[in-house]
Amino acid sequence: MNYDLQDADLSTVLVEGRLVADETKRAFSRLSAEQANWKPSEAEWSIGQCFEHLIITNRGYFPTIEEIREGRRRRRAWERMPLLPRFLGRFLIRTLRADSGRKVKARPAFYPSSSQIAPGIIATFIEQQDRLLRLMEATHGLDLNSITITSPVSRLITYSLMDAYRIIVVHEQNHFVQARRVMESRGFPGARADRGQPGS
Repeated sequence: MNYDLQDADLSTVLVEGRLVADETKRAFSRLSAEQANWKPSEAEWSIGQCFEHLIITNRGYFPTIEEIREGRRRRRAWERMPLLPRFLGRFLIRTLRADSGRKVKARPAFYPSSSQIAPGIIATFIEQQDRLLRLMEATHGLDLNSITITSPVSRLITYSLMDAYRIIVVHEQNHFVQARRVMESRGFPGARADRGQPGS
């Protein structure tokens, strides 16, 4: 996967987003309930929690993108501040990269469930990803760099719609790598031959 999406155009982001879905299906679609919920330690997330977190986070983008696509959305006052959206967007893209070396703590509203998660969470993520990518593609032709939105995570954070797309996919790549590390951890249930081999 390409983690450097800082200046990627829509077509590149869509390709990378599709790759996340394809690699997720290949690596994790055959997990058992035990494997989906296994953690290297209590302080770390399971594979199931990684993907539930992505589903919860990405869900917040749907209403905004749909409003923009349908021409129903008006820019909020704080979204009109010059330079700030560009700075925040680029900062988040760099911070969320899987190879950034930084850990970003999720807000409680976006925490995954602490209870057992069904292995079907992988199929749910892939289905949501397909809908999200189709919605992104439907905005092709709009000036995505000039449209400013508010992050679903915090109303204090704004960035362009194009940066939102980059952030979504970089965030997914980050948690894919995290999930793969869980699978490769010592003590992961099942033989390596049964795990599937995540792509790079």
